[in-house]
Amino acid sequence: MSHPPIRVITVEREYGSRGGEFAHELAARLGWRLLDSELLAAAARAGGVPAEAAAEFDDRLDPWYYRYGRIFWQDTLYTTTGLCEDNTFDCARMYALLRKQMEQAAKEGECVLVGRGSACALAGVPGCFHLFVYAPLSARREWFQKKFPDEAAHADQRLAAHDKRRAAVIKQFYGQDWCARGLYHLLLNSTMGIDAMIGAAAGAAHLPLHVPEAMKS
Repeated sequence: MSHPPIRVITVEREYGSRGGEFAHELAARLGWRLLDSELLAAAARAGGVPAEAAAEFDDRLDPWYYRYGRIFWQDTLYTTTGLCEDNTFDCARMYALLRKQMEQAAKEGECVLVGRGSACALAGVPGCFHLFVYAPLSARREWFQKKFPDEAAHADQRLAAHDKRRAAVIKQFYGQDWCARGLYHLLLNSTMGIDAMIGAAAGAAHLPLHVPEAMKS
C-alpha cells in the first residue's frame, strides 16, 4: 500500500523533554519552515490582537467561571445585541484560529509544527507525520533546575502542572488524550540525543536531511 510523501511533521512534547529544541533542529536539517511561536503570532493577527495577548492563552484554558458565563452570554447578550464570537478573543477563539493556521500550513507543506494540538488538528490528513517527545522525570527535572535555578526545589510540581494544563487543553478542544500513543507515528525518548532523534524521525518519515555546513569540509 502506497502512502503520500510526508510534507508536514507535528511535534508534541512533555515539558522539559527538549522537544521544542528538537523541533527547531529538525526543521533546520530538513530545510523546512518551523511553526512554533509563529502559530501564536498568526492566530493573534487573525484575531486582531497583539501577539502578547495570544501568548497568554498558550497551553491554557479559560477559567471555569468564564466558560460558564460565556454560555450565558451566548444565550442572552449575543442574541439580543447581535454580537458574535468573532468579537471575543479567548482560549476557545485562539484555538479555533490556531487550527485554521495549522490546516493552512498543512496545505502548503514542508513545515514542522510544534504543539498546540497539531497532531489532533491534522489527524488523518495525508502527508502528515506525528511525533511525541518524552523523557524520564529525572532528565526533565535536571533540565528545569538548570533553566530555572530559583525554582529548582519545585521542579516536579512545575513539570507536572505544565503537562496537566497541556493535556487539559487537548481534551477540551479536541476530545483526545494528549499522550495517547495512537495519535502518533513515532515516540522519541529525548535522552537518546538530538542528533539521534533527528535521524530516527527522518528515517521513519523517509525524508532526506541537509548536511550541516560544518560537516561538509
